[in-house]
Amino acid sequence: MTMQSQEEAAEGTEGVQNKPAGGDPAPANPPSSNEFYFHLPARFPASHMMPIGIGVQGAVCSAVDIKTGRRLAVKKLSQPFQDVTFAKRAYRELKLMRLVDHPNIIKLLYAYTPQQTLDTFRDVYIFTELMDSSLQHVFGTKLDHERISFLVYQMLCGIRYLHSAGIIHRDLKPSNIVVRKNCTLKILDFGLARSIDTSFTMTQYVVTRHYRAPEIILNMEYDTKVDLWSIGCIMAELITGAVLFPGTDHVDQWMRIVETLGTPRPEFIARTTPGTQRYISNQPVVAGRPFGELFPDEVFEGMASPNVPQLTNDAARDFLRRMLAFDPLERISVDEALAHPYVSVWYYEEDVMRPPPKPYDHALDARNLTVEQWKRLLFEEIQDIQRTMSLDEEG
Repeated sequence: MTMQSQEEAAEGTEGVQNKPAGGDPAPANPPSSNEFYFHLPARFPASHMMPIGIGVQGAVCSAVDIKTGRRLAVKKLSQPFQDVTFAKRAYRELKLMRLVDHPNIIKLLYAYTPQQTLDTFRDVYIFTELMDSSLQHVFGTKLDHERISFLVYQMLCGIRYLHSAGIIHRDLKPSNIVVRKNCTLKILDFGLARSIDTSFTMTQYVVTRHYRAPEIILNMEYDTKVDLWSIGCIMAELITGAVLFPGTDHVDQWMRIVETLGTPRPEFIARTTPGTQRYISNQPVVAGRPFGELFPDEVFEGMASPNVPQLTNDAARDFLRRMLAFDPLERISVDEALAHPYVSVWYYEEDVMRPPPKPYDHALDARNLTVEQWKRLLFEEIQDIQRTMSLDEEG
């Protein structure tokens, strides 16, 4: 299977520059437009850097460590201390990356800041493994059942590992999943991950709209099943090349789901707020479309995998139907998904049953700290990483 490289995916992301640590200071605020200045150690020369992408969370480049010859991905966080939300997210992401160790989750190799004191601290760089592309650049490539099922299997393995540690990812989307040309896959970006045990509801603006589960859109309490919904949406997009629920805002997103899957059952509606119940009751009842119509045999043309006869169009449709169940109580669990015929062919004990990471500090999500307090915690975390981890170690 041919997948676009990260260098190819970065086309049009000019303005990412490297200046060695100790050079001229960068502006206090990131430059306007698409300019990011990277102040990395001299072992990462600018001549060996390539932009990968720029987004709300920051910029990512590939870089070559001329001391080891290893190619890495380097993420510079964008304005990590502009408010409490950004600061808390940066700290949470780094803490979680230090905990996890799974072949389907991106590996933290190092974290760095060129600033030596808390007062001057402003830049955060995260060094990770370098993959070939994000999953969003695979869409449009015709994949067979074998490759799609293998990609989905790896998503499930990574998510099961997070769930075993009491962590819900909450922001699974194609741009947060990276792949290599050999079809191996890793999940990244844990800035929005939250504890399973924390009792709270979640703002509808947290997760990227097109991959939001219905319970998120309605601001209901939720659990690990939100990650299964997102994987179902991603799988559908791998099959058809188009976003399954391309809502333009949260109301339109809800309506597209209803138009596709039908009006939810009364048992689900009863668990929503009185205002939501009134809203749904004022809408016409929709029957929903059968999955045979949503995913007819035509969309699977050329996807047959003769070497794996259990990977059929019907198996794919059944798997999607169970992951995209409207009511999370009826939605497939991660263990049930891993046992489904569409992915169980790949089942490998060491992938699925990997021991969970060290316990995640569930109290972290409940902390109500100031920006300066989060900044201090993050600075101390990076200092600890720089004391205990080394770029000279094998990743």
